[in-house]
Amino acid sequence: MPRKPRFFLPDVPVHVVQRGHSREPVFFEDGDYLAYRHWLVEAARRYSCAVHAYVLMTNHVHILVTPQGKSGVSRMMQYVGRRYVPYINYSYGTSGSIWEGRFKASLVHDEEYLLTCMRYIELNPVRANMVNAPGQYRWSSYRVNALGKIDPLITPHSLYLRMGKTEASRLSAYKSLFQAHIDDDALKDIRAAWQTGTPLGNTYFKEKIERKLKTKVGQTRRGRPKRALTP
Repeated sequence: MPRKPRFFLPDVPVHVVQRGHSREPVFFEDGDYLAYRHWLVEAARRYSCAVHAYVLMTNHVHILVTPQGKSGVSRMMQYVGRRYVPYINYSYGTSGSIWEGRFKASLVHDEEYLLTCMRYIELNPVRANMVNAPGQYRWSSYRVNALGKIDPLITPHSLYLRMGKTEASRLSAYKSLFQAHIDDDALKDIRAAWQTGTPLGNTYFKEKIERKLKTKVGQTRRGRPKRALTP
């Protein structure tokens, strides 16, 4: 069965998700997280991709990124994979791919969903009961976006920059977003989008994307709903 094609557009944010094979761990020690992040920084710069948020979980990763070109996201992920997979196999005496197939991704309507998607990504460790608050987790962008920590991987999105005229006001405004839970419907929409490759946004946004691409993008799941899994 041929692979379903994926489509990206310049300057349109993308939510990328990649899971370990059979949900097995892909990170084992601090050095693994550091190595992955190092290559992600290199790849984002090489292929002109602006990363706005990320989280490196034990067995999967989430990245919110805006590419300058159509092929930037795919090339970025390929660059990281071609270095990180051999690194893991060499370090732990394993062989073969560590990933569950290709990465999944959905285009994101920035005005409607970008900040919610950032929160969704940075709250992953909390939903997984790994920490009580996002700032306690080392391997995410929360400490950058909410606490002002320097991370060469992160490029602020214009919507984030508009949250305040000064860094202090932006940090405070962003941190306040985490005082409320993400709406259940929004959680379902985000999950369904990256799982199926469907653009995340309102009907107008989806139709606009499909007009630009001149094709249908993604599809709604059919059949019996699957039990929700916390990504």
